[in-house]
Amino acid sequence: MTIYVGNLSYRATEADLRAVFADYGEVKRVVLPTDRETGRLRGFAFVDMNEDAQEDAAITELDGAEWMGRQLRVNKAKPREDNNRRGNWNKKQEY
Repeated sequence: MTIYVGNLSYRATEADLRAVFADYGEVKRVVLPTDRETGRLRGFAFVDMNEDAQEDAAITELDGAEWMGRQLRVNKAKPREDNNRRGNWNKKQEY
């Protein structure tokens, strides 16, 4: 399971998130997506932990908590949908 962490401060770092989530268990991975054009953080992250029970505890305790001046939104990440922004450009056109 992957944890979604939303409404993050744009100052948050991977080390910051590891420190917060380490209170609930071993953190395997932290991903802080950035905007392609500006390189700025997008205000959310994904965190993977070693055990589901640790992830559940982190979600329960941190959802709604204030951190770095913002109220966090923490929940199970939903599977990524395949958003084809090009529409039907990749499909063969029939005339």
